[in-house]
Amino acid sequence: MYDLLKGLRVVEAAAFIAGPSCGLHLAQMGAEVIRIDQIGGGPDYRRWPLAPDGGASLYWEGLNKSKKSVALDLSRPEGRELAQRIATAPGENAGLFVTNFPVEGFLSYERLKTLRSDLICVRVMGWPDGRPAVDYTVNSAVGVPMMTGPVDSDAPVNHVLPAWDLLAGAYAAFALVSAERSRRATGEGCEVRLPLSDLAIASLGHLGQIAEVQTSGHDRPRMGNDLFGAFGRDFLTADGRRLMVVAITPRQWTGLVSTLDLDAAVTSLELKLGVNFSRDEGARFTHRAHLAPLFEAAFAIRPAAALTAAFETKGVTWGPYQGLGEAVRNDPYFNSANPVLSEVDHPSGYRYLTPGPAATLAGAPRSPATPAPRLGRDTDEVLAEVLGLSEGEIARLRDQGLAGGV
Repeated sequence: MYDLLKGLRVVEAAAFIAGPSCGLHLAQMGAEVIRIDQIGGGPDYRRWPLAPDGGASLYWEGLNKSKKSVALDLSRPEGRELAQRIATAPGENAGLFVTNFPVEGFLSYERLKTLRSDLICVRVMGWPDGRPAVDYTVNSAVGVPMMTGPVDSDAPVNHVLPAWDLLAGAYAAFALVSAERSRRATGEGCEVRLPLSDLAIASLGHLGQIAEVQTSGHDRPRMGNDLFGAFGRDFLTADGRRLMVVAITPRQWTGLVSTLDLDAAVTSLELKLGVNFSRDEGARFTHRAHLAPLFEAAFAIRPAAALTAAFETKGVTWGPYQGLGEAVRNDPYFNSANPVLSEVDHPSGYRYLTPGPAATLAGAPRSPATPAPRLGRDTDEVLAEVLGLSEGEIARLRDQGLAGGV
């Protein structure tokens, strides 16, 4: 936890990954993030993975660390009005709103800006025309599952990592801070719309993949576990371990070849093919079918421990194939010695390794991660401090079932 954004108040009304991860990034950099929840929890409040007792959502706990939680009955006009007032409450460093609610409705920008003209609203969407979408449906539409998987298969392979959701959360945080900086100079608010589909399309374009299909006239074929455009894939060691190695730069390539005692064999292959693998990463990819048998044989006669020790000495880029459980148990980066992680007690009743911000401010003190709130834990505090309601007014809202939480 850092204090770079200390003083900013951000209100979040969002479910699933992109919107909540935006709020999470901001909170872990010091912003006060007030999350508006439906009494009893929204659509992601019970999402898997669940705690071992089948109760609390570890997913919800993970995405809502360091935030405040206000529970309101958003099905009723009075509860919706309270949400609008919290989102647009006065304050020089307030009026910052993150949501994935529809463009039209009680949390529309048009309605909210009538309450605060300089409001900044960052709205995560599915498709730009308002149609709903999630990471999986966007991914299928932009073609990524057709580039993923075994070379000899034509079935789509979904990626288990929700890349567009996670990227959208980070991009939304960037967009909000950028808009807030502009508001300081101009006094003007705005609505930033961030469709997952546009983020995916832009990302593929940035990586040259739109240009690739337009200039070549065909889709990129499947590569299996081969790295596209350079040399990289998995190999099996003498003791049955599987390692991933990547050689993009000349140093990575020469270190790998030297470690495996393949200098003479590779030089002979270069002369035969008329290429220079150390200078041309594309040649390593183009001729991977010639190179792979040499490397497979060299890996097959060496145990993993000997290889990895030599890789570290020679500057080879590599990684082990292992399950997450094995990584958490044995990997030196998956413990509280890593400043990103700390052991934290959570509302679920479980204590586990919990990440703070992924970025480290070199030389700056770093506070440990803080847990997610219990649902509605901060309702009274926010109604009093942000909206200025009295104890009696808050009690009436609770009696009417409009405000809830512990």
